[in-house]
Amino acid sequence: MSRKCQVTGKVPSTGNRYAIRGIAKKKKGVGLKVTGITRRRFLPNLVKKRFWFEEENRFITLKLTPSGMRTIDKLGLAAVVRQMRSSGESI
Repeated sequence: MSRKCQVTGKVPSTGNRYAIRGIAKKKKGVGLKVTGITRRRFLPNLVKKRFWFEEENRFITLKLTPSGMRTIDKLGLAAVVRQMRSSGESI
């Protein structure tokens, strides 16, 4: 499975990592200098979670982020599963 939230669709994003050298001006230095920039990935906080799905009388395992869990708390599991199935997600 990919690193993707099944409910919200969050995926890894990219950014930069900076190597910094020097002493800050407010600490009486000459300032900070960026000596290197490398690419990095920001990974979503994925958790594998089991939910009891009463309509089908079985457990459902989902790979989701905490914001996906809050969405399930707000809308209900049945509504979220219906929405996921209509978008083509297999559960």
